Amino acid sequence: MSGAVFDLARGDGPLVISMPHCGTELSPGLAERLTEEALTLRDTDWHMPRLYGFAGDQGATLLSARYSRYVIDLNRPPGGESLYPGQATTGLCPDILFDGTPLYRDGQAPDAAEVAQRVETYWRPYHAALVAELARVKARHGFALLYDAHSIRSHVPRLFDGRLHDLNLGTARGGSTDPQLAARIVAAMENAAAVEGMTCVTNGRFVGGHITRAYGQPANGVQAIQMELAQDNYMDEDAPPFAYRPERAERLQRVLAAVLDAFTGWQPVRN
Repeated sequence: MSGAVFDLARGDGPLVISMPHCGTELSPGLAERLTEEALTLRDTDWHMPRLYGFAGDQGATLLSARYSRYVIDLNRPPGGESLYPGQATTGLCPDILFDGTPLYRDGQAPDAAEVAQRVETYWRPYHAALVAELARVKARHGFALLYDAHSIRSHVPRLFDGRLHDLNLGTARGGSTDPQLAARIVAAMENAAAVEGMTCVTNGRFVGGHITRAYGQPANGVQAIQMELAQDNYMDEDAPPFAYRPERAERLQRVLAAVLDAFTGWQPVRN
């Protein structure tokens, strides 16, 4: 099914995969206000539904944003508080690209009223759908597993030094996931990445954004992790049209499948 701001494919398993930054649609009139560079939508988490399509075939619920993060960042708190104080980042309704260059033409950035309108129009419906899906699978299985799926260019000097690890797992520094489950997932990721000659890290530069931190509540039956991927492992990341590369993606998907198997194969301890 599709909502005004998201696409939703329901599965019958406990896993919900959220893809808040894969959207490419722009709100009415926005394109005329953006710089030429912004119109390439370079900072999109490209091809997430395709990359994780195998999980949907195995019973996962897939929730994906339709609108660009340049409209609103669904992985930021609605009040716009920074998730990484003291570190370079972008905001709820960003006015700069990842590299720090302007997103808007002069004088075209949104004011507070427009930001508030975007929260109501785009942010709240996506999060309402996410909350509803977590409640649905929890009612069916007794718990819910939330996987927040992201990707980014492998080199973004303003945000991190050098080349990003191929796989960057976040558990909100241990706050969003049961410790035994986290250890299980980390082991699976490290083993599978080693086989494929890929690098990985846990709670490095990306520890989990608002979605992981807000909804990951192990004591209340919701386990959450975030995965940030280096895009050159599955696509052309440097220039439009940012093409998907199946021959690269298959290698990455083997590691992702191992991570998801470890996640979904876990069972909570019943008291």
